[in-house]
Amino acid sequence: MTATLKQAVVDFYRYPPVGWDDWRYTFETARVRVFETQMLTRATLVDMANSPNFEHAAELLRASEYALPQTSAGLADVENVLRARRSALRELFEQFCIDKTIARLFKARDDFANLRLAVRRLATGKPIAGDYSNEGNFPPERFAEVFEQENYVEAGMPDYMAEAAERAILAYYQDKDIRRLDYAIDAAQAHYNLKKAAEMKSVFLLGLFRMQIDLVNIRTMLRIKIAQRDYRGVFLDGGYVETERFSHGLDIGLEAIGALFFATPYYEVVQAGANYLASNKSFLKIEQQCEEHLTGFLKSTVQVAAGAQPIIAYLLMKENEIRTVRLILTAKKNFLDNRLILDRFG
Repeated sequence: MTATLKQAVVDFYRYPPVGWDDWRYTFETARVRVFETQMLTRATLVDMANSPNFEHAAELLRASEYALPQTSAGLADVENVLRARRSALRELFEQFCIDKTIARLFKARDDFANLRLAVRRLATGKPIAGDYSNEGNFPPERFAEVFEQENYVEAGMPDYMAEAAERAILAYYQDKDIRRLDYAIDAAQAHYNLKKAAEMKSVFLLGLFRMQIDLVNIRTMLRIKIAQRDYRGVFLDGGYVETERFSHGLDIGLEAIGALFFATPYYEVVQAGANYLASNKSFLKIEQQCEEHLTGFLKSTVQVAAGAQPIIAYLLMKENEIRTVRLILTAKKNFLDNRLILDRFG
């Protein structure tokens, strides 16, 4: 990793810069701007959250692309509709990516997710075959074949997946703690993202991935603190905030953690999340605050007239919309309190 990626210098107030225009994306950016106007409004999501039941919440989606079957719609129907919308979204994203390296980079998210599941099954002695995403770069049906060989790369697995698999397995067998496996794959994915962003010389992607690292570390810090585990070495390198700050957060009370991040762009995120955790014993607010902070950065790409930035931002915001619809409908089906739903998506 280059010195530029290692330094923990924050030279912005809230969001990092989004980079410059790329006029090759003029048509694609114009199309995305139109699609953004068709996304669900906050008012619609609030109305869904405040609906008296699942059926009423689903009815509010009747005129949208998320319309459910009119006869006895259940969670299986919800999942089918949302998976279809996500697949269509990702196909559109790949079509709009003039730089195919960007498309492959974001497809690698599914590679890491599939790998996480496969290595978990391998470590716990369960059959590797199962329900994987087919939207990555590497075909998951080859996992069984690849894991039979000691050299994953020679077996056809991409370098970034092979490295992640080896790190995860080694981490797990240190003390057979499944969470260390997850932390190892998170670290490998973060390293890969930063490496590709640096190779592409993308100011936007570098800022996005460094911010995502910080937000992951914030969540990890609070979860480790509540679990009272000694996982100080699991914080991800490469973010804007130095890992020592997160380690220090493990040694102080929840009421003081916000102040620890006062000089960073994440003060409000940490303060709101830690206060809610202290009073409600729940991570709902920190999840909501992290998503809101990331969405704010994605929306700042409006200042780009043409470029890959609005295309990437639309992909991530639309995926978040799909997750929010799933969250609300699932919560309604399980009769969760409206306040909890609103606390989760803000």
